[in-house]
Formats: sequence, C-alpha cells, structure tokens
Amino acid sequence: MMAQYLEIKAQYPDALLFYRMGDFYEMFFDDAVAASEALDIALTKRGKHDGDDIPMCGVPVHAAENYLLTLIRKGFRVAVGEQLESPEEAKKRGSKSVVKRDVVRLVTPGTLTEESLLEARRHNYLAALGRVRDEFALSWADISTGAFHVMPLSRARIGAELARLAPSELLVADKTEEELREVLGDLGIEATVLGAASFDSTAGEGRLCAVFGVQTLAGFGTFARAELSAMGALVDYLEITQKGRLPLLRPPRQEAVSRLMQIDTATRRNLELTHGMNGGRAGSLLAAIDRTVTSGGARLLERRVSSPSRELAVIRERLEAVTWAVDSPLAEPLRESLRGVPDLDRALSRLGLDRGGPRDLAAVRNALQQAETISAQLAGQDLPDLLSRTVQSLTGHESLLELLDAALVAEPPLLARDGGFIAAGYDAALDEARRLRDKGRGVIAGMQADYAERAGVNALKIKHNNVLGYFIETTATHAEKMMSPPLSETFIHRQTTANQVRFTTVELSELETRILNAGNEALEIEKRLYSTLRQAILDLAPALSDLALGLAEFDLSIGLAKLARSRDWCKPTVDDSRAFDIQAGRHPVVEAALTKAGEPFIANDCTLNAEGEAASVTLLTGPNMAGKSTYLRQNALIALLAQMGSYVPASAAHIGLVSQIFSRVGASDDLARGRSTFMVEMVETAAILNQADESALVILDEIGRGTATYDGLSIAWATLEHLHEVNRVRGLFATHYHEMTVLAGKLPGVRNATVAVKEWEGEVIFLHEVREGAADRSYGVQVAQLAGLPKPVITRARAVLEALEKGERDKASPKALIDDLPLFSVAAHAAPQPAANSGPSEIETQLDALLPDEMTPREALQALYELKALRKKKAG
Repeated sequence: MMAQYLEIKAQYPDALLFYRMGDFYEMFFDDAVAASEALDIALTKRGKHDGDDIPMCGVPVHAAENYLLTLIRKGFRVAVGEQLESPEEAKKRGSKSVVKRDVVRLVTPGTLTEESLLEARRHNYLAALGRVRDEFALSWADISTGAFHVMPLSRARIGAELARLAPSELLVADKTEEELREVLGDLGIEATVLGAASFDSTAGEGRLCAVFGVQTLAGFGTFARAELSAMGALVDYLEITQKGRLPLLRPPRQEAVSRLMQIDTATRRNLELTHGMNGGRAGSLLAAIDRTVTSGGARLLERRVSSPSRELAVIRERLEAVTWAVDSPLAEPLRESLRGVPDLDRALSRLGLDRGGPRDLAAVRNALQQAETISAQLAGQDLPDLLSRTVQSLTGHESLLELLDAALVAEPPLLARDGGFIAAGYDAALDEARRLRDKGRGVIAGMQADYAERAGVNALKIKHNNVLGYFIETTATHAEKMMSPPLSETFIHRQTTANQVRFTTVELSELETRILNAGNEALEIEKRLYSTLRQAILDLAPALSDLALGLAEFDLSIGLAKLARSRDWCKPTVDDSRAFDIQAGRHPVVEAALTKAGEPFIANDCTLNAEGEAASVTLLTGPNMAGKSTYLRQNALIALLAQMGSYVPASAAHIGLVSQIFSRVGASDDLARGRSTFMVEMVETAAILNQADESALVILDEIGRGTATYDGLSIAWATLEHLHEVNRVRGLFATHYHEMTVLAGKLPGVRNATVAVKEWEGEVIFLHEVREGAADRSYGVQVAQLAGLPKPVITRARAVLEALEKGERDKASPKALIDDLPLFSVAAHAAPQPAANSGPSEIETQLDALLPDEMTPREALQALYELKALRKKKAG
C-alpha cells in the first residue's frame, strides 16, 4: 500500500495527496505534517519507512469538502486519490493484491465546483495569460458556470484587467511570470506556472477544436495567436486537473478593451467597487446596490459593476430594461417568482463534470418550472428590446420539464447512491423492485411475531447487520430451549455473544436473499435512470445556459429598479458628448450608511461640461472632514453606475461617455516594496498623466501633500496644468494649496469650488455643501480640536498659526517668526483649572427650587425675568 502511495505521490509533488482508504482520506510523510498544522488535526504515525516512523493524519470522506476549503484558502493544491475498485474485486487478483487507486481530480482555487466551496453570489475565475512575441492575451473561465472569455490586451493593461476579474488562479508561462512578477505582486496574485508547451498556440487551437467538436474556430471569431495561446493553456490545465473530464464550457466570447470603461487597479481600490477597504464585501458599491434575489443575478451585477460599458447602444438597452421594471406593476410579482430560481449554471456544471446528484436534477427542474411561470406572467407584455430577446430563452423546454417532473420526487436526497429520488409510477421495474423490498420488510415483522409465538419467547427479535444479514436474536436465558428439540429443527444456531444468542432459519435465509436482491436491484435501476436524466439535461446544456442568463438579466433589471424606487434615483441621460452635469448627486454607499443612522445626506451638483476638445476641471478647496473626498468619489461612482446601465443617485444626470475613470483619493505606503506614501502617490499620478485621454474622468485628492510645502504645491500646480492643456479631461481636483485658486483666472477650463463651513465660537461646523468660490483657510486647528488633541497642543498651534499668518502679511520669513516664538510650555499653555467648589450660586439655587409642572405660564414667565435679572446683577 505504501509503495502504491509513493508512486502516486511522485506524480503530484506540489500537491497534498488525499489517499482514499475506506471511509477516510489519509495523508503521509510531509503532506501529513503540513495538513495537520493547516487543518488543526491530530498527527499520528503508521508503520516505518527506511527505519523511521511514517507521519500520518486523515479526514473523513463525508466531511472532506470542509477540509478542502480550508486547504485551498491557505494556498494548497490537493490531489484526490480514490479507490477505483472494491476490496472484493482486488482479492480476485490474489489475496495480497492492493486495491487500485489513482488521482481522479486535482483541486485548485480556480477549478472548484462544489456548492460548499464556492461563494454563490460571486464568480470563481480561472485565468490564463498568453504571450506570443510582444502580443498578450488574457483568457478566463468560470468552470462552475461555463463562462469562457478571451481578450487581447497590451502589457500596460494586464494589471488593470486582472484587477477587474480578480481571478482565483492565474496560469502563466515561466518567462512571463518572471517579467510580470512586480505586477502580480501588486495584485497579491501568486501565479501557477506551466511549461511553454501548454501555451503553444498551434497545439492550443487543436485542443479548442477538440473541446467544441469543430474543425475550425472561425465560427466563434477570428483569434490572434496570443488569444489561442491563452485559451489553449486554460483548456490544457483543465484537462490536467479534471483528469480528462472537461466542464461544460460555452464557446469562447471575444472581449475588447475598447468596449469597456477602463478602470485601473488603484482606482478600483480607491472607489471600493466590489471590495471594501477591509478586503470584504461590506462597505463596497456592490454591497450597497445589490437587490438581486438569485445567485446568477448577483454574479451578473458583479460583472456589470466591474466592467461598465462604453457602447451607447448597450447602455441604453440596459437603462430601458430598468425603466420598464421601474414602471411595471409586474416587477414585484416577477421578483417573488425569481426568488424560487435555483443556481442553474452551477447545477449544470456539476452534472457536466459528473460531480452532481439528484438535487442538481431537481434544481434544473425547479428552474424550468419558475421560467415557465415567469414566461406566463410576461405574456402579452410590451417589453424593451433587451428583455424581449431575453424572454425568448425562457420557453421551449417543455419536454425536458415534463420528463424531470414525472421522474423526480419533490425533495430528492443529495447522493444518487442513497436512492429514493425517482418518483413512484415512473418506471415499472423500479416499482416492482421497491414493492418486493418494502413488502419483505413487512413480512419480516410478521415472521418475527410467528417465531416468537412458536418458540414461546416474547423477547425474540429479528435483526440485521452487514456481517450476518438477517438473524433471530434472543437472550441466553431462552436460548437453551430453542437449541433443544423440537425447536432446534427450525432454529439453527449461528452465534453466541456475551448476553445474546443468534439463530437463523431456512425460511429467513431465503427471504433475505429476495429482499437484498430487490433492494440492490432498485438502487441499480435508480442509478441507471439518473444517468439517463443527466444526459437528457446535458443534451440541452447550451439552451439551458441561455435560460440561466435570461433569468439573471430579469433579476438584475428588477433589482436595479427596486433600488431606484426605494432610494429615489433618476434615469441618467448618456450620450457621446463631453457633458457631465449632475444635479443633487449623492454617494450611494455613504447615503445608505447615513440613512441607517437616521441622518440626511447633503446632495451636491457637479458640472464639468467640456466644449469641443477643451478641458473642464473643478478645483475644490475646503477643510478636512468637510466632505471633499466623498464628493469626488460620488461623481465617479455616478458615471460608473450610469454606464453599467443603472439609475443613479441624483435628481438629474447628463453624462457624455466616459472612456476611463482615474481616481487618486488617499494613499498609503507600500512597505513590502520600499515605497513611501509620497512615492505611491507619484506613481499613481504618473499613470494618470500618461494614460488619460480627453474622454476620461479624473478625480485627484491632495496631490503633493506627502512632501515639503513648496515641492507639493509646484507638483500639484504642474499636474493640474498638464491635465488641462495636454490630457484635456473632465476632472475634480481637491487641494489645500489655496495658492492654486488663481489658476481659475488663467486657465479657461478651470473653475473654483469650495465645501462650505461655518465657524461658531471657535468651533467649525461642516455644512457639506459645495459652492462656487474658493476657501480662505483650511481650519486644520479646529479639526485637530475635534479629533481630541490635548488643549495645550491646540493652544500652542493657534499661537504658531497666528504668528505665521501675521508674518505672511508682514512678509517676514517663517524661520524668523518661529525663532521668536517662546518654547512650548505645559505650564504656560495648560488649560485653566476650575476654581474650588464653593457651593451653588444664587442662580443655581433659584433654578433648583423651580417646579415647572406646577407653574402657570405667567409664573414661568415671571421666573424667567427674575433669573435674567440675577444674571445681569452677577455680570455687573
């Protein structure tokens, strides 16, 4: 057995080997040590190898999925080695023969299909990056749904596209991995490296033709060599990991960078599109707008948020679908029908890989039933083009639905080997076998009563186990009578235990044979029927995939409509102009959080209407905490929502197509690569200045704040000029450098705006309103006071600030002014101590004596006059 283990393990040196032994998956040697630590399970030993103990650990087969999930999340790959025959079959080759075993599947992050290992509302992409000479292409597939895409791209776009897809696993060739190590490191991707042969474009083309059963790929599109390389490597990896059993992949769909809004890695992170700053879904735009009720709809929403369109026709079709759902009284009934739709895509995938079960058959049946219900609800409706095309995919599956409805019980078991999932009356041979099996159980009960009466032993029982089969059991007290004539002629002794004696009879043995054969026959018939039903579904897999996409499209449109109605969002006007006019815009995530807290969100307008090739940039000033960053982000998110085909959080919105969104809002250092906060900021700013085109939307916050004042001001000044003169973008530029506001009078496309605040008794009140004009100060000391800095520090800061401002007015040098200031002294600047408590004042005494509930209005007014007189007397 150990020799067999080592032989299999040698084929998978980079994976943990789950070696099936009965009801457990066992691991040995270094695999056992690593797995026991990762899974927090006991490490034991079994036998010796080269004189040393063999470390061993194991997990039960029935609970293996949970352990697999833990290992995958911790970065392991797992080779699942199964028993390919029973011990009885092995013994036929000789008493010392070892049961045949081999790896039936290599489990990796990008090849998961089990429901318990996947997030239902997110895609699980496996991606491959192909390269032929200087051309790159990215291919990606979700084998749990069958989605398969490919896109040619430049080297500069690799990081942005990988950030958009967030693949669970990326396949690259050796040399490509070396060249892109820095890019992959930025994204936290540890690539799976394959040999050059996997990426051979000619071999890849042959693999793809074989997978889709065609002689040429021309019917799917014209693919460049780099695209064939990427797709071929992906299919090759699937053949390796799935041991030749390929998933149900849809024909490859060509994507193009030019059809999608381009959003780089830093911008995705800054805008928190699909992940919040903590790395989870909470706090993201996706979490804030998700109103879908199906898994397929949720995954479609994630794709739309990650990949807004740049095609006007597509955007307008999606918006018309949402408008129909906003206005239609059918939206809510349809939403309730959609709640009953199971995850059809993933059920199809498991059936295609033969990892499914009766519940996947039932999922297909239930999806077809709900599709039929929804189609009936929509009968006679005047639907917009997108939904009109979609509704056609919901019908035409009546024969398959009738087959599954007749064949399956309402709630089938998880595993086919458990039986009991085929409905009574569907198959005559199965019904006959079940009758015999079930009747046999009744006969056993009658036989027990007959034997108890014949032997005169009420405690006599007929039982069953896997060793003896059916047997008669009684206590040792009554056994002597049964082993004596004449009862011994009927009851044949089989076994004696400590407290019980067991017998059989000729009649019982014959009945056992009939019952066991009937039970096994029923199971075999059900397994055969399962295979027939599975194949009937797979024969219609492409049409069922279209149906799943159609249901997801309806779910998404109705979900976005519900969001728009509940949040009072408006339908945006999207065209090919350079307009950007938002009236009363709001931040969708911040507004949702404030609504939960019972607080209002202050809406603001934003106008960036660029004429011809001119730029339009708003220079935004105002203190920290006033809402500048929120204002910047909300306008970028409104553009993104509009181009994904959603209503937007505003009272009105007119948006000319945005080709790219660049956001540099906030920054942190990159310790792993030795980059300071300022360096990270400059790298991101450089990417914007080098890549932004005139259709881009750029939002920049506090450029240059990470260095000396004059250095930062000069960099921010030059950056704004470049965006205006060279990139000619629509943009928002927030800064604390008030000197830059003069640019509004020098550059025609620059205007000033400020976030309004009000100062009251030395404290600053944030109004969160964006107005025309420039801020005259930053209120930094007041914000520091709100943050809780000690009073002596605040007092000292005010003194320094006043001296510097005076010096600036008097043209004195800051250094000379600082030198003239007395040194910080805790005693000198400490907050004044309250006077010793000398008892309540006269006013406090009189207030304490008042009883408002017993006073008339006239008495209350008189008391107020008296208190006011006391206050004047004290002040005098």
